[in-house]
Amino acid sequence: MAEQAEEKVEEPQNACVRGLIFNGVTLGILALTSWATLTWKAALVSCGVNWLVFLIHALPQSSEKFFDATGTLTYVTLIVSGLFLSPSFGGFDSINFDLRQIVLAVMVMAWSIRLGSYLLMRICRDGKDERFDSFKVNVVFWLGVWSMQALWCYLIALPALIIFSKPPNCSKNAFTLQDAAGYAIWVIGMGFEVIADRQKDAWRQLPENKGKFITVGLWSRSRHPNYFGEITIWIGVCLAGMSCFQRWDFLGWLSPITTFILLNYVSGVPLLEATADKRWGGQPEYEHYKANTPCVFPSLTAPPPFKAEEVPLQ
Repeated sequence: MAEQAEEKVEEPQNACVRGLIFNGVTLGILALTSWATLTWKAALVSCGVNWLVFLIHALPQSSEKFFDATGTLTYVTLIVSGLFLSPSFGGFDSINFDLRQIVLAVMVMAWSIRLGSYLLMRICRDGKDERFDSFKVNVVFWLGVWSMQALWCYLIALPALIIFSKPPNCSKNAFTLQDAAGYAIWVIGMGFEVIADRQKDAWRQLPENKGKFITVGLWSRSRHPNYFGEITIWIGVCLAGMSCFQRWDFLGWLSPITTFILLNYVSGVPLLEATADKRWGGQPEYEHYKANTPCVFPSLTAPPPFKAEEVPLQ
């Protein structure tokens, strides 16, 4: 009993230490990147939005309900403030944004509003996101999650923020083949993410699918096709802005790299795969799907159909 009591005392202490490290590393990366790319004002905006929502709602209510909505608000605030702070904006009587700046702003805003509204509807429907429970044991650790979102939003939007910080027509050509390739890749990624989300929603609404896992549409080519779409989106954004990059501006490629790392190794795939394994692990059909379907990057063909008669008898 004494050992159990000691463990209960140590757990919040350990969480506090982890929280301090979590916040320190997160804010350190944010400070260094924003200093190198001259986008430190955007970094302050990102932290301000997330910490404000944390103090007003998340901390007193111990709630993650508006976490994803805050992410959307952060992206929108970053883009709007980035445009207002841009050298291309000299007041409402002197607006000189070039085509690249306008298109990148629209791309980021369209993605953030679409995904944010989808995630908000999902959390309102489900009522809770269990992924956050382990972070709420300590206020510093819980704050670290919101600091991480501030960093995440900043890094993801970084290519656009860098372009906004440039004077208009920062490259020799207002429109290049590289821009066109970036826009096309963004459209492909956006389409992949939207279609995957809609297919899953439609599948979940069918009563006969309750308690089952999805294996149709894009989900037959990838176990997480929406994540592939999101990674592709930010490759497109970065490529579309790269013609204006100089020196440390190439840190803008942290956008797709961060998306890939976080979705594959931190907050996306590991948590969802663990939940799926706990729910369906050991079921022959699920094990067949998992063994034959790529995790994120889709295959061109669907996996071979599952045949129950080929499962060996126990």
